[in-house]
Amino acid sequence: MKGFQEEYGVKVVQSNFDSMESMQAKLAAGNRYDVIFPSAQWVQKLTAANKLYPIDHSVLTNAPAIFDHYDYFADPWYDPGSAHSVPFTMYKTGIAWRKDQLGDELTGSWRDLWDDDARDHTFVLDDRDEVLGMAALLLGLPLNTSDVHELDRIVETMGTLRPYLRAFSSDDYLNLLGGDAWLQQTWSGDMAAVLWQADDPGLYGFESPSEGTPVNSDTYAIPANAEHPGTALLFIDYMLRPEVAAKNIGYIGYPMPIHGTEEVYDDLIASYPACKVTLEDLAGGHYFTGGSVESTRVRDAAYTEIKVG
Repeated sequence: MKGFQEEYGVKVVQSNFDSMESMQAKLAAGNRYDVIFPSAQWVQKLTAANKLYPIDHSVLTNAPAIFDHYDYFADPWYDPGSAHSVPFTMYKTGIAWRKDQLGDELTGSWRDLWDDDARDHTFVLDDRDEVLGMAALLLGLPLNTSDVHELDRIVETMGTLRPYLRAFSSDDYLNLLGGDAWLQQTWSGDMAAVLWQADDPGLYGFESPSEGTPVNSDTYAIPANAEHPGTALLFIDYMLRPEVAAKNIGYIGYPMPIHGTEEVYDDLIASYPACKVTLEDLAGGHYFTGGSVESTRVRDAAYTEIKVG
């Protein structure tokens, strides 16, 4: 941000949202932002609602660093032709743990979250899709199921996990670094951030459970009501510069699909290969999709029931 401001004389004002739902509510209320960072399924939802500005790749001088090298993003499932978004980061969800408390190896299953040795030190993400998706994968159900009978099974399964849980919390890396979490459902990028911030990275492990791991990507997008879409495109193009992206990768711990930055991320996670996210993961993995109004309703209800207990 600072480099962009200094180079172009543009002041960047940041607004933070505690969830994608909050971001959507702000947009629906008419709030105006020039650039937002929706996840893949939210690009799908916002595009369907005509809330995103079309992006002309030809005006992005650094776009070839993505689209000439990462074919997946030329036509991703959530945004055909990447017509309304530009990829920002890639990540997957797994389990992080404290080796000093639980040992050097877990079993490689989502069932590891039920480890009695971590009782009251176990956290899951405070994220509807991640929680429902984790239980769905464990049970062999579709990741995005909205079948009420399958959701009942998910609620029942999560009910058996509740006695082990300290909290639902998406402050995953803070929970791990602070020692509160011995087991934490976590995003791979946040795990990488733990590794470079920890005094002793060897205390931590990360696994990709064998039942499957959700994969996702965050994006750059421009709201349809943006006041300065031209400046927004300039900002996105600046962020796509390989040297700028490399600095961001080192800071946030998430890989970016920009040619010339791969080595930075590989070095960051060299001792923790389970964190690595590949295009094969994105193309063939489990990903969250935007659902219908009814699907949203029943999934919201299931998640509320899980949290209330």
